[in-house]
Amino acid sequence: MGFLDDAKETAETAGRKIKEGFEDTKDRIGDKVDEAKADADVKRAEAERDSVEKRNDVKAKLRGDDE
Repeated sequence: MGFLDDAKETAETAGRKIKEGFEDTKDRIGDKVDEAKADADVKRAEAERDSVEKRNDVKAKLRGDDE
């Protein structure tokens, strides 16, 4: 019975390690997705800021404001 017990324990350990590896990979992918979303949010905010600045510049020129 010792051989069967060892084989069962080895299979359980292998299964646990595979599960942990899968979970780690899933977490890394999730982290990369979150990072990409954050980068996209930053780029969107920067683009909006630039747009507002340009719009304000045009309005200032139309009013004749000197900068």
